[in-house]
Amino acid sequence: MDLVSLADVRAAARDVAATVLRTPLLPTRWDDRLWLKPESLQPVGSFKLRGATHAVARLGAAQRARGVVTHSSGNHGQALAYAARAAGVPCTVVVPEGAPRVKVDQIRALGAEVVLVPRPRRAAEAERVAAETGAALVPPYDHRWIIAGQGTVGLEIVEDLPDVDLVLVPVGGGGLASGVATAVKALRPAATVLGVEPALAAEARESLATGEVVVWGVERTYRTSADGLRLPLSALTLAHLRAHLDGIVTVTEEEIRAAMGVLLRDARLVAEPSGAVALAAHLFHRAGLPTAGRTVAVVSGGNVDPDVLAAALPDAGPC
Repeated sequence: MDLVSLADVRAAARDVAATVLRTPLLPTRWDDRLWLKPESLQPVGSFKLRGATHAVARLGAAQRARGVVTHSSGNHGQALAYAARAAGVPCTVVVPEGAPRVKVDQIRALGAEVVLVPRPRRAAEAERVAAETGAALVPPYDHRWIIAGQGTVGLEIVEDLPDVDLVLVPVGGGGLASGVATAVKALRPAATVLGVEPALAAEARESLATGEVVVWGVERTYRTSADGLRLPLSALTLAHLRAHLDGIVTVTEEEIRAAMGVLLRDARLVAEPSGAVALAAHLFHRAGLPTAGRTVAVVSGGNVDPDVLAAALPDAGPC
């Protein structure tokens, strides 16, 4: 399988530079060997803007006129809507019923058409729209352009912290982890890159253990509050993770909520559950991590319903 290279990630960095915020590495006041990569500060509140912007940039003029379509629980949909609006491209987003209202509202506010469907039909509906309209299907993670775009997170991490020892990155469908691991391992081979996922949606851990894509199904994965991490890997992302990722850490719902509280209280960052899993691994599983060196936790997104955020505050654990 043709995997994304460092050269691909560097090309993506050039494509997204005018639209995507180059997020800083934020030191933490409670641990002088821990930095946060706050992708929650992107204009659409998540790292997804990187891959979506890169994908739109790669489309030809004729395809742009026909528009783009995707399926998303919210963050990728917002990102593609933003990137499409910036490029003057029509956009349709298929959203599963039950997606966070704050994310759906933002997709509409960015000018995209929203199509709500039952959870199992999201991918099929996006494919139907693409077939009927000629719009380009831009998947949330299962595409080389998307992986290369997300990899710019890893590129920036190593540029800003060349001697990084450990990178903790959320894993859902695997696009972010694939891109980050590709870039970090190419630039800093000695670093360890670990994926983090909810214990209630640990398909990536099983997939890496068996060597093939494992699908739990929405009945199981929708138990986690981390809605951005409910999708299984694809064959493409599994290949990248097998090549570059050093392992998987799983975290509980209680640990995720506590990490959200720590981010808000002590780092002044609003994080959604999916965006807090990397810090949760550092806070609650540090003894099991392979190194106690210079660590970066990727805060992948901050699009959270206010009620969910408020519920996390009492659970803010010790730093």
